[in-house]
Amino acid sequence: MSGPADGKRRSAKSLRGALNRNAAPANAAPADPGMPSPAPVPQGAAPEMAPTGTDLTVVASVAHPGEVRLVSPEPEPAPPESTSPEPGPVPPEPGAAPDPSLPADGAFAAIPELRPMYPGAAPFLARFLPYSEPTYQGLHASFCDLHAFLKYLHGLGWHGYLFAGLGDQAAYVLVYEGRTVAAAAVNASGEQALGELLGLYQEGAALSAHPLPATYAHVLSGVGSRAWKFNLTPDFTGLHARPGGALLYARGEVVATFPAALPYEGAFPAPLRPQTLILPRSLAGWAHHTYSLTLRGRDAVNPITDIFLNFRAQYGAPGLDLMRAAAQGLTPAEYAMRSDVALHDLEPLLQECLKAGYLRETA
Repeated sequence: MSGPADGKRRSAKSLRGALNRNAAPANAAPADPGMPSPAPVPQGAAPEMAPTGTDLTVVASVAHPGEVRLVSPEPEPAPPESTSPEPGPVPPEPGAAPDPSLPADGAFAAIPELRPMYPGAAPFLARFLPYSEPTYQGLHASFCDLHAFLKYLHGLGWHGYLFAGLGDQAAYVLVYEGRTVAAAAVNASGEQALGELLGLYQEGAALSAHPLPATYAHVLSGVGSRAWKFNLTPDFTGLHARPGGALLYARGEVVATFPAALPYEGAFPAPLRPQTLILPRSLAGWAHHTYSLTLRGRDAVNPITDIFLNFRAQYGAPGLDLMRAAAQGLTPAEYAMRSDVALHDLEPLLQECLKAGYLRETA
């Protein structure tokens, strides 16, 4: 349907004016109440340019031919921020070799490699003693009684080894929990080697004491004059020697390596509870003699007597145990080995029982 010609010209003129001013006429009401009307542009002023980077769309109303609006397009919604964690290391492909620079199961401790204290020594025990700075050195019989020194180490529960050398003679004694548990000399081992150390000390040899961790002392307590066939069990404790070196095991795990070796493969298993070495008869003859109870001694171990009460109050359980061992026919050396008592603790107790008339020497 066509309208009057002058109406068509007015509509075209209004449209051209609105486009030149970049806004709707001042008296034009906004079609959308929520959309504000654009401000009128003064006569002769340059129209404001649309913001850079923004496209404007001309919208003409069909219902109201003189109404024109410029509408900015809806901004595209920003992509949602990623909540996923930052990318980490790419996991290795299945079957790929692990990186050797990274521990497989967290932190781990390196296995120490020990140095020999007496490289080239002939006795097995001396060959596998690790290097250790001495805690005590330069001890001489002229001012230090060796039995008193051993008793002092026993009271400390000390771990380590003793060394005494004179000329081409040398002796080595391993100490565990303050007890002498292994010994070696040039031509002896065990109790005889312990006697060698005492003999060298009495002849003027200087004595030194070198500390060790308790684990190493326990592992080395099984080293003697003979190596056994190696059999690694889950709880093996001891030393495994090979031509290429030695390994120290504690409860089935390697705790240290050692460069000293044997010409063949062998093992020195450590006892669960290392036994105390007893001095030989030549140096401690009293410990290998037998003693019997006197009548007074029999009353001392009889709980219904008054002598028993007095004896127990004076000598305690150690005295009663020694008296009962003598009643069973055990020598002090045998009793010390069975009860794990230091021999130097028994000697003064035995002498007191002899003087008090509780015991007498029989052989």
